[in-house]
Amino acid sequence: MLLLLTLPRATWAQRRTAPAKAQDTPPKAQRVELLPGAGQLIGGDFNGRQIRKLIGNVGFKQGDTFLYCDSAYQYLDQNAIEAFSNVRIIQNDTVTITGDRGYYDGEKRTARITGNVVLRDPRITLTTQVLDYDLNRKLAYYSTGGHLTDPENTLDSQKGYYNTQTQVFSFRTNVKLVTKDYTITNDTLQYNTQSKVAYFFGPTRIVGKQGNIYAEKGEYNTVTRVSDFKRNAKIETPNYLLGGDQLVYDEARQYGVARGNVSMTSKKDNVVIRGDVGRYWRATGRAKVHGSPVMRSITSRDTLYLAADTLVNVESRENDPGIVYAYRKVRILRGADLRGRADSLTYNRRDSVIYLNRNPILWNEKNQLTADSMEVRMRRQKIDQMRLYANSFIVGQDTLLDFNQVKGRNMVAYFQDSKLKRVDVLGNAESVYYALEGDTAVTGVNKAVSATMALRFADSKLQTITFVTNPDASFIPPHELKEEDQKLKGFRWLIDQKPPRRAVLGKHFAPPVKAKPKVKAKPSKAKTTKPAAPKTRSAPRPAPKKAAPLAQKPAAKPAPRTKP
Repeated sequence: MLLLLTLPRATWAQRRTAPAKAQDTPPKAQRVELLPGAGQLIGGDFNGRQIRKLIGNVGFKQGDTFLYCDSAYQYLDQNAIEAFSNVRIIQNDTVTITGDRGYYDGEKRTARITGNVVLRDPRITLTTQVLDYDLNRKLAYYSTGGHLTDPENTLDSQKGYYNTQTQVFSFRTNVKLVTKDYTITNDTLQYNTQSKVAYFFGPTRIVGKQGNIYAEKGEYNTVTRVSDFKRNAKIETPNYLLGGDQLVYDEARQYGVARGNVSMTSKKDNVVIRGDVGRYWRATGRAKVHGSPVMRSITSRDTLYLAADTLVNVESRENDPGIVYAYRKVRILRGADLRGRADSLTYNRRDSVIYLNRNPILWNEKNQLTADSMEVRMRRQKIDQMRLYANSFIVGQDTLLDFNQVKGRNMVAYFQDSKLKRVDVLGNAESVYYALEGDTAVTGVNKAVSATMALRFADSKLQTITFVTNPDASFIPPHELKEEDQKLKGFRWLIDQKPPRRAVLGKHFAPPVKAKPKVKAKPSKAKTTKPAAPKTRSAPRPAPKKAAPLAQKPAAKPAPRTKP
């Protein structure tokens, strides 16, 4: 015991908080102090080195750090200790590290603990096989795999760094964080054990009972369950996939906001909505997209595009396709034969019915349809019917650019293979149709009024008109045709409002404009002087023949045929 009391005593120097400048000389580390109570001490020189071997209840101290073990070698010339069995390091009465074996460098104030290593502080417990601990920087790190637990979460990784002062963990390679709601996997993750916020970098997947999340950068608060994801972020539920450049999701409220290149995909019926900003309320099954949004519905037959200022999709129950609401500046595109616009629209995806409200306009091939409101009914992924309500009007342009017109209170248009086959005009029916001869000359105008009409088409061209209930029809030859006979009241030709394809697809679906290849200038050839050719005068061209007036053309049977 007298030998133990005569051993040198020293305290451990604490590292400065600010990094030392290059020209500064670091303070010399103090000697490690052996605590009283060791069972046996054997001292001497071994291979030219001063070593003390201590056995039984061994303890050391350096400043606010204590080291305990069953036996140890103390290297006096290096101010180092090699500890064996039940090794325990305690710093500031807050951090405790235990293991089977340890090596402590008193000069560098670093320790390496191996074999069943456990690090504990008031908030977490870390287990690994090899742990390096820098007491100056208060940084522990491992590279052989570690398992972290706190009262609510567990985390595993191949490599890890833990700052015991800031209580922030940094994990790398095969990282897996398990919370009560999610399992997070990635290769680089930072976890604050005080705030319980996880920060991740690189491809990250979060799997939970309510859905899955993917992102390449962001953070997740394991307490509030609010996540903020960036870089190709996506939320995947059983029915939907919502993504964007940035995605904030509140699991408690089941509410998410996506910004930048937003995309919402319905897995059940291959419907995609894209825009600049998207909001999703999972509890009510409601999603809202604005910022030049466009909906694309792909079918085996054709693709429907729907654009507006705002698109809203609502589901009422599980496995329900839902209803899409579009309002302000609605534009429609389906294949090459249907385009339209309206102020607002409702698309019932359960019944495949599109409702257009407030002065809608539809163009089907060369026909223009207008009314106060409309319905487009789909059947087997094709247009089956169009229903026009109040102030219904159909205008079609023939080969001579004359306008054939039909108007009435209501109309029902029937299609076959997306081509117009029949139109029933119900109430206050009126028509103006031009009769042509060989699609090159007008032979007259059929003008009729009836309570109801039935029009039949072939290749979208009118073939017959049937008048029902009190018809009044007349045929006007060209020389008797007056201006008021050529247009029905309320006639409007709105072809200039027909939305171009790119205007409907917008920036989210329209293919990028290909730059025209630059034409390389051909190298100029040396000019050679040629003898001037003699000037010749060309013969005068014959004057064009004047077309005969319409009244002098032979009469032809009026078309289309009308049936009383």
